[in-house]
Formats: sequence, structure tokens, C-alpha cells
Amino acid sequence: MVNYKELGLVNTRDMFAKAVKGGYAIPAFNFNTMEQMQAIVQAAVETKSPVIMQVSKGARNYANGTILRNLAKGAVEYAKELGCENPEIVLHLDHGDSFEICKECIDNGFSSVMIDGSHLPYEENVALTKKVVDYAHQFDVTVEAELGVLAGVEDEVSAAESHYTKPEEVIDFATRTGCDSLAISIGTSHGAHKFTPEQCTLVNGVLVPPPLAFDILAEIEEKLPGFPIVLHGSSSVPQEEVETINKYGGALKAAIGIPEDQLRQASKSAVCKINIDSDSRLAMTAAIRKHLAENPSHFDPRQYLKPARDNMKKMYIHKIVNVLGSDNKLG
Repeated sequence: MVNYKELGLVNTRDMFAKAVKGGYAIPAFNFNTMEQMQAIVQAAVETKSPVIMQVSKGARNYANGTILRNLAKGAVEYAKELGCENPEIVLHLDHGDSFEICKECIDNGFSSVMIDGSHLPYEENVALTKKVVDYAHQFDVTVEAELGVLAGVEDEVSAAESHYTKPEEVIDFATRTGCDSLAISIGTSHGAHKFTPEQCTLVNGVLVPPPLAFDILAEIEEKLPGFPIVLHGSSSVPQEEVETINKYGGALKAAIGIPEDQLRQASKSAVCKINIDSDSRLAMTAAIRKHLAENPSHFDPRQYLKPARDNMKKMYIHKIVNVLGSDNKLG
């Protein structure tokens, strides 16, 4: 058993309480590699922001759970080396789909886990979530649950269509499960292709996706005042990165994300955690494609991973400062 506190990590409880009260959201960035970890920590330290480093099932399969845990431990020490005396870093399991996976992560140093039973019948979701909560809380690990289904594809998470969260269920679900935060579905979507062109409106030559269901969010806030709400699938799919990828040999067609002004609006509510993964992938890939196209003789991974890391850091800082509002919120 490895307790996350031994690694210098924190859970999300106090972090979320401050965010709800302060009208901002904590960035939850997925990571698979050292370069992503470095960029996340550099951005968080420079902006004085708390941060959640997320690990998906796909990341654990790709990079190994033990390596990722030690990267998170290294992230804490790295933040201190960069001048942050008391970093607030969470190691979070994204979309855990079974009790066994959640238990394994809790036993191996994760400070927060998500149990995603949203694909199950309601009562089964309640029972599974409560089982995870009962185990996690023994070790002061916080638990995120999910009600409603997001469309889209990202790693092993896949759904053909979304089902909005039913506000009439949230009080019963939160009360019976004891979860610490709740991921809801109000129109966000996984992956870089969140919407089809047919779902969007053409405004000044730009495809604009349908707005988030802020009426449902408001109803959920009314029923669960002050309760931490989470948005998944919240990458904005910056078109400059898509254009760079396509310019240098990529083939991303109709990649459309969530407008950042809507995410900023959401972060001023009880939404205190916003998940961003695809934007990091796009920033990394765009920089690598550009560098290799302009420097065809380069073969040292450090030569193209450094600009990739710099581009991700730039994107993370932008999200923290201009979208989520979590800068200068440490301590």
C-alpha cells in the first residue's frame, strides 16, 4: 500500500471547496509522458495554480501505472525545484470502470479516483459508486462519480450519443453514494471531433457548436448547492493547432471543440474541475509535425519533443489564466 500523502500529493476536497466559493475551476490535464508532466508542472508553477494530473486506463496501459505514479511524485519535487514551496498536485484516475481498477489505483498512491458507472442502470451505478467511495474514504482519497452519458471517443471511453444528466436524480445519487464530486453531461463531448458539421451553425465562416445546457447546470446547482461539479470532454480544439497539423501532412477534418467562453462561464459556477486532454494532444502533435517538416535531418527525439513540450506549456498556461481562472489560487 502506497499512500498518496507519502508522495506529497493532495486530494481534491479543499481544492474544490475553494474553487466553488471563488468562482473558478481546477485544470484537470491528462498525461501519458514525461514531456506532458513537465509542461503541466511548469505551467502550474508559473501561474501559481493548483492542478490535477489525470491518468486514463489507456495511459496506464501505455506508460505503466507504477511509472505514472512516480512521475507524479517527481512532479511534486520538480514543482518545488521550480520555486513552488507548497504545490497542490492531485493524481487522479480518469474514467475508472470497475471497483478493482479504482482499488488498485488507491492502493498505489492515487489521491483521487473516478468511478464511471454512467453506462450502467441507475441503481447499479449507485451501488458501484458507493462501494468505491466506502473503500476510498478509508484512506482519505476523494471520489468523482458520473451521471449522464457524454458522446464521443477518447481512449476506451466511447458513446454514440449523449444523454443529459437528469437533475431530479442528483440529490438521491449524491446522498446515497457519498461521492465527493459529480461529473455531469450538459453537452460536452469526448475527443477532437465532438460535433458533426450538421450539428453546428456557420458564423462568419466558422462552425459554432450548439451551446452547453446551462439551464440543466443551473437546476443541478439549485438542487445541490455548493456541491463540486465536473465537466468532461472540455477541450476547445484550437483551430490554429488543427491547421498546423493539416498543413504538415495531417488529416484532421471537421475537428470542433467547446468554445472557451462557454467553459469560462461554466467555471464561474459550481463547475470546479474541467477536463482537458485532446487540446494537449493537438498542441504536441502540431509542434512535432512542424518541427520535423522544417528540420528533415533531425532524428533525436529531444529535438522535436522540446518544442512539443513548450507548445503544450503555452496551451496549459492559456487555459489556466484565460479559461479556468485558477491562476494565483495556490494556498
